[in-house]
Amino acid sequence: MAFDSKKFLIRTGSAAVFVVVLLGCILWNYYSFSALFFIVSLWGLHEFYKLMEINGNKPNRFAGMLIGISLYLFFICLNLSDYFSNKEPYGLSSDLKKISAVIVFIGIITSFITPILELFRSKEKPFENLAITFFGIVYCVLPFALFNSCSINMLDYGCSPERFYYPTLIISIFLLIWSNDTFAYLVGSFIGKNKMFERISPGKTWEGTIGGGILTIAASFLIYKIFGLLSLQDWIIISIIVVIFGTLGDLVESMLKRSVGVKDSGKIMPGHGGILDRFDSLIMVAPFVFLYLILK
Repeated sequence: MAFDSKKFLIRTGSAAVFVVVLLGCILWNYYSFSALFFIVSLWGLHEFYKLMEINGNKPNRFAGMLIGISLYLFFICLNLSDYFSNKEPYGLSSDLKKISAVIVFIGIITSFITPILELFRSKEKPFENLAITFFGIVYCVLPFALFNSCSINMLDYGCSPERFYYPTLIISIFLLIWSNDTFAYLVGSFIGKNKMFERISPGKTWEGTIGGGILTIAASFLIYKIFGLLSLQDWIIISIIVVIFGTLGDLVESMLKRSVGVKDSGKIMPGHGGILDRFDSLIMVAPFVFLYLILK
């Protein structure tokens, strides 16, 4: 794969704007971080449904969006209620639990009504439509909801009990993902010869993937020295999760696009495509980082 300097510059400029917005929302506070990824998850779900419609499928957009909103907001309320329960046992925490119950009710009711609605939509391939409607939520919303929970002390990192939100953990995960993407691209551009999944992603090589992985694991040492927060062993394991599932996330999203015959999932970012293109690695990384943090 020859090095394309023009493409690299466009991607870099677009990514710079993206990084400023992303880091600004992450660093401001938990609410700005949550709001940003609420938008990201719903926009990603919109892109997913739009891609599926190219092949003639008709997912129930309204039901999918409503369930997706309910799922994401439930995690927010759950995270906040756990935090405020330690500070105001009979105050805001109680109200948040009531709101959570309403959100869960809406999500469950919508989930069971959706198959009934399919009876009256009179669309071809109704069960395909249902499968796509629900899988879109799992693929586009659930990972970001779990990622939201990775930012808080509910998971017991052994951090200060006085703190609630840990933006440095979120930033560190992004740094590892970006390291993996960038190093794999650069190494693959200069020495990549052996295709990894040519039928899915012709540009991805074994040399780039392995080289990017090694350098990303090395970057975890630097993140440990700068941010601390977790042990060196934790950061190494998280970097390995990023290398494996970040790469697979990229391939899965490429498979999705190839199945419908498009190059990008959207056009929101020049050189990077849509939301699913930009967050394809995180979509697969977030659930496994969440599981590691909650089980360790």
